[in-house]
Formats: sequence, structure tokens, C-alpha cells
Amino acid sequence: MPAIPFADMPDKSPVLSNNESDIVSRLNARLVGQGTKTMMFAHGFGCDQNMWRYVAPAFEAKFRTVVFDYVGAGGSDIAAYDAAKYASLNGYADDVIALAHALDIRGGIFVGHSVSAMIGMIAARRAPELFSELVLVGPSPRYVDDGEYVGGFSEDQILELLDFLDSNHMGWSQTMAPVIMGNPDRPELAEELTNSFCRTDPDIAKRFARTTFLSDNRDDLGAVDARVLILQCRYDSIAPVAVGEYVHRAVPGSKLVMLDATGHCPNLSAPDETIAAIKAFV
Repeated sequence: MPAIPFADMPDKSPVLSNNESDIVSRLNARLVGQGTKTMMFAHGFGCDQNMWRYVAPAFEAKFRTVVFDYVGAGGSDIAAYDAAKYASLNGYADDVIALAHALDIRGGIFVGHSVSAMIGMIAARRAPELFSELVLVGPSPRYVDDGEYVGGFSEDQILELLDFLDSNHMGWSQTMAPVIMGNPDRPELAEELTNSFCRTDPDIAKRFARTTFLSDNRDDLGAVDARVLILQCRYDSIAPVAVGEYVHRAVPGSKLVMLDATGHCPNLSAPDETIAAIKAFV
């Protein structure tokens, strides 16, 4: 089904601020599908909405589906990037909330991959009326080990990773994409992720990486009004099983599903299993 031009949609939204009224074009949002309930798919670091192309269409017959690009990614308006705003995940959550308001989403479903899982949690706690379900794909509230908390990396490892990105964006992309993607028997997946990283504006990528990998969002976990599904890959070098289990314990009533998948991007490497788990939940 082709995308619906937003200008042709019935105006059922409340009066929007200037910030909300232009958020659709700023984030290159695309709306397809049908139904009264909306699913919003949010991509991870270094990616764009194209990463949902195997998953989102499976829901178009039952839901309106929205994909978008964070500022600095894909077809977003890079000129709208504000280093101070996006220095924390709160700035990205502001955009999710504004986009949901602009599309008149109430009681929708938010599907967030990687860092977007935490962005979705922040948005849901600040604007609980927007989403009745949250699907967190490979979530991590903190990548750095801290006492008994296992994030998967020492602080020195994260700082070394960020220094590498600062000095050699292309080299970092070529080195890290295979690690993040996993599935060494399918090199085309790592190549796609490498190309996605390389398309991202280097300066914005460096800042977003620091925001992502140095954030501590453990306090943003906890009780939310929405039902929460956590999708954890069995073999994930970026967000290991211990992290998914931590998120599950920290979010009361959440459901944890262990995907028999490798890598940090099951939306690309295991889309059928990802779709099945989400459909069983929603």
C-alpha cells in the first residue's frame, strides 16, 4: 500500500505548535497501512527507517504504521540538529512525543530498536496516553558495567570505541558493523549496516554515539501504563542476555521473549521471528 500523503489526511488533530506541525517533514515520517491503531517503528543508532522494511509491512493490514528518521539520519532534516537538545535521549524522546501528537496517536504501539527502546520508555513515562504497548528490541539502559550491573562493556572499552569513531568514522563503521550485526555467515547484513553507518552525518553520528553509549537510563525503567514486551537475541554482543533480563526485572509486568537469533539487529537478521513475537503480543 502506498504511503498516504499527510496533506490529504483528515485533520483530526488538535491545534499544533510550530514545533509539532513541522515534525513530520523534519523526521521524514511515512504513514502506511489501515486500522484505527497506530504502530510507530523507531530505528537504532547509525540506522534509519529502512531497517524496518522487513518487519513493518507485516502489520499494515491491521494497523497504521509509521516509520521515521531521527534528525541526522536517513532523509531527516539535518539542519534541524541541535547539539544541546540531542545531548541526552530526552531530546529524541521530545521528537517521538511531538510526532505522536502531530499524527494524533493515542493508545498506539511503539516499537523501538536498541537505543530507541530507552527513548520509547522515556516518551511513555512522560506522555502515557500515547502508547498502550511498548516493544523493546535489544534494549539497554546502560552499556557500561557498574558494580553488580552487567552492561557488557567496561568504561575503558566504551571510551576506546568512541575515540575510534571520533578519529576514523569510516574505519569504525567497517569494523563495528560486523560485530553489531553478528551472523558472520551472512556478510551482506554487515555490509548493509556499514553502508547505513557511512550514510549518517559523521559529526552527528559521533555525538549520537556518545549520547547512546554513555547514557545511564536505568532510572527511566520502572512502572509504565503501557504493556511492555522485551525482545532479546540469544547471542548479542552489544546488549547481552543479562541486560535484557535486567530490563525485564526492572519493568513490572513486562514480558521477555528470547529470540533464537544472533546479533543486535533481529529486524534484519531474523525478521520472521521478530514479526511472530510482536504479533503474539499485540
